[in-house]
Amino acid sequence: MASLLTNAAAMTALQTLTATNNALATTQDRIATGRKVNTAADNAAYWSISVSMESQSKTISAAQEALGVGKAVVDTAVTGLEESIKIAEQIQAKLATLGSPGVDDAIVQADVAEMSAQIVDIAKSASFEGINLLSTAGTDVTITTGYTSSAGGGTAALNTMTVAKYDLEGAFGTAPATAADAETTIKAMRAAAATLGSKASRIESQTSFNSKLIDALDRGVGALVDADMNKESARLSALQVQQQLGVQALSIANSSNQSILSLFR
Repeated sequence: MASLLTNAAAMTALQTLTATNNALATTQDRIATGRKVNTAADNAAYWSISVSMESQSKTISAAQEALGVGKAVVDTAVTGLEESIKIAEQIQAKLATLGSPGVDDAIVQADVAEMSAQIVDIAKSASFEGINLLSTAGTDVTITTGYTSSAGGGTAALNTMTVAKYDLEGAFGTAPATAADAETTIKAMRAAAATLGSKASRIESQTSFNSKLIDALDRGVGALVDADMNKESARLSALQVQQQLGVQALSIANSSNQSILSLFR
């Protein structure tokens, strides 16, 4: 039936063209952004998961930066201690000569006092950004190592580790009087250096893990929301052809009403 008021063919063609245009807009948006899920409307579940994972990745990245600062603080202290141990061993050797024939005890003690003062200077200067683990005024340091997400019902929290200070400055504020005193101090210095070394090793391990975890999270987000550009490119070409055909079909449907005029000629 030919109707002047209702053109069913044109309606169908228009609906098809509208659907094609919507699909084309979606594909163009995916190509422009590189993502198939840009908003919650695209896929609420994937969008929610990706936002949570991206937030976790950013937090771990921030913790990674803090971990880098912490490593610098510990490395500075380790360097100061290692150098001081070498000097302290020389002090012990010099003190072992006290009372020996031909040794001027006063000169030895004066030399020991200078070397002790050198260690004190090292302790005071072994600071990074104002943080010093070897000075008397220094304090224990808490370093952020990572982040525990609340995903899965857990409690969100920053992971930390505490690095205890060693008062190297105080240990040599007064020069050792005997080789035995020096040996006792050296043992304490070596224990402190070993502890700091283990902290430095833990920091390096945690830094490596955080880096891999960030990469894993980013890959996970990509798997959820990234668009397949090969697929979208092929889809774009197909939709552009469909759009052209839809326009042509709508034009043909609209022109069909012109045939009604011929009935009245």
